[in-house]
Amino acid sequence: MPSTQAPTFLSRIRSALPDLHPSERRLADTLLSFPGEIASYSATELSQLANVSNATVTRFVRRLGYSSFDEARQAARLTQQSGAAVFQNLVSKQGPESALAAHIEQSRINTENSFAGITLAEIDNIASAMLKANRVWIIGFRTAHAFAVYLGAQMGQILPNITLLPQAGQTLAESLCSIDKHDLVLVFSLRRPIKQLENIFRELANSEASSLVITDTPALSQDNTSLPFNPTWTLRVQTTAPGPLFNHAAVLALCHLVSTRLLELSGPAGRRRLLSIEALHDTLDEI
Repeated sequence: MPSTQAPTFLSRIRSALPDLHPSERRLADTLLSFPGEIASYSATELSQLANVSNATVTRFVRRLGYSSFDEARQAARLTQQSGAAVFQNLVSKQGPESALAAHIEQSRINTENSFAGITLAEIDNIASAMLKANRVWIIGFRTAHAFAVYLGAQMGQILPNITLLPQAGQTLAESLCSIDKHDLVLVFSLRRPIKQLENIFRELANSEASSLVITDTPALSQDNTSLPFNPTWTLRVQTTAPGPLFNHAAVLALCHLVSTRLLELSGPAGRRRLLSIEALHDTLDEI
């Protein structure tokens, strides 16, 4: 079934390129190189940046299907708010030392703000559920896949029954069909999530498995009404950054805490598994 989603700001520009007049093409090239500029510039400022007239800017946005410059700017702002790096300010206006301090400070703020809304009791409930589950599934796409791999590696030292999704060479259906009510599913829903994630959430609801969603998505940071199911737990993290890429310091800190509490609550069984792993390291001379 073809998608009914409205074309994005950038896709409209690309589609219009073959039919543009030279001055409009110059404006289009400017916006394709620096699409975030229209989100913060006035029509006059944009015309000066691209060395075109105000009339060209007006003609251009109408050719894209927008009724006014403000409507086009709003479309660009919506994409900017979604977290697209190309719409962010790619050049820091600070000196090197100030920029470094800003990134370090933002990491601290993100971590503090995230953990202000997370209790240790919550983490312990999640860790206890993981220890009781038949299998723990960890799902992450795009940037979130790196955190899924990291968390899976940490938890794998304690639990033998962990599966990461997606798996290379397999469809999601081949794995999702195995999830049942005795399992626990952890999903990273970090910006910008893939469209298919909504369908995955729907299947998780049908599985009746316990679920944890780790998210920085604004819509999920207020409530879960945008989800097609009700997660057992939702942990909210802040990923604000002073530059174009998200700052994931709080996500990594949360992964570390979950893994640490899982180990601490696993008791003798977890320690026996760690000892077995270390014994094999010696036998195989791996480390």
